[in-house]
Amino acid sequence: MAAKHLTSSRLLLRRLSLLSARHLSTASVAAELREDDGGGAISMKGVKISGRPLYLDMQATTPVDPRVLDAMLPFYLSRFGNPHSRTHLYGWESDAAVETARSQVAALVGANPKEIFFTSGATESNNISVKGLMHFYRDKKRHVITTQTEHKCVLDSCRYLQQEGFEVTYLPVRPDGLVDLDRLAAAIRPDTGLVSVMAVNNEIGVVQPLEDIGRICKEKGVPFHTDAAQALGKIPIDVERMGIALMSLSGHKIYGPKGVGALYLRRRPRVRVEPQMSGGGQERGIRSGTVPTPLAVGMGAACEIAAAEMDYDSRRVAALQERLLNGICSRLNGVVINGSVEHRYPGNLNLSFAYVEGESLLMGLKEVAVSSGSACTSASLEPSYVLRALGVDEDMAHTSIRFGIGRFTTEAEIDRAVELTVRQVEKLREMSPLYEMAKEGIDIKKIQWAQH
Repeated sequence: MAAKHLTSSRLLLRRLSLLSARHLSTASVAAELREDDGGGAISMKGVKISGRPLYLDMQATTPVDPRVLDAMLPFYLSRFGNPHSRTHLYGWESDAAVETARSQVAALVGANPKEIFFTSGATESNNISVKGLMHFYRDKKRHVITTQTEHKCVLDSCRYLQQEGFEVTYLPVRPDGLVDLDRLAAAIRPDTGLVSVMAVNNEIGVVQPLEDIGRICKEKGVPFHTDAAQALGKIPIDVERMGIALMSLSGHKIYGPKGVGALYLRRRPRVRVEPQMSGGGQERGIRSGTVPTPLAVGMGAACEIAAAEMDYDSRRVAALQERLLNGICSRLNGVVINGSVEHRYPGNLNLSFAYVEGESLLMGLKEVAVSSGSACTSASLEPSYVLRALGVDEDMAHTSIRFGIGRFTTEAEIDRAVELTVRQVEKLREMSPLYEMAKEGIDIKKIQWAQH
């Protein structure tokens, strides 16, 4: 019976895979099939559109690769044992699958499998790295260095430490988003316990000089932690060559499942952390809780696929980014790339459109799933803290849109996104008095606006 269910599931998976090749959108085909039964129109949160939008938000999450799902399915259906059960076959085969996945993750970053610990995601890995390490060495180390453009979970972990009496240095970044290596070296003190710098920024795609940072940290004798959620499987990572002591990884950013991540923790010279959760002592006491076998298997499979296809994916994504950027810039002026052009992951293109409000542009792009660099607070609309750290003018920071390109993005999707973006920007600029003034040669920044 179990084999019959497994065969049926694989047939369904293959059917969905074939159907996805015929659809323009890379969104879930299964969901699309359900909606097509109702005529194709979708209405959600007050927005009605004719069908599923193009998906260009790969930094938020990626679709699960069908090959990853194929690897996971047996561990939901027939091989469902608890990997920590030591007395029967079901536990043994699940444990073996988890260890295989651990080796697959380790191979992608040049680590020893014993240095990989499964977690629920990069947020948990960041918390263990920042708070766990500083708590373990609290008697001797009271200082942390990070950057102003880190992911919120790293910044909030640092603020938590500050409330406990630790000191944190938040390094500014250059206008291109890169950390100033001289300022980093100068900020390290005898009581510095950790340097944490994100590998690839989630908002602007900037790739930090990991090898240089690792060398500085090694010379100063300080552990180097990097949040590599957006880097794993997209750029080459070698923990030994880059001098990385701790690293946070995520499964759903590399076409794997949500709900699983990993922590790399160097063994030699050994780095220690204090566990952030009490329990049964799984993952050698670093992260208690039953390891979810299907999710771990999915992350391992995603890493193995990424290792085999990283070069091809990188070239293809770079070509699609160039097509998107050229398509927009050839038809619109006043378009600015946020972050370094040379040192960035091409699948992340963060653009600001002068004289256009970003939220209005997002609302107009109902047929394209993208994100804005702006964040809505409870009381007012504030520009992205990452863009503010780059020194981007507030009016331009409000106009930013992040386009995320990935493995399954097609040229047709890029061309459609260009067409829709250009059309919406032109429409909004036609309604903008500031754009009319700029066309007449008026320097808007020199205008003294009257207050009422």
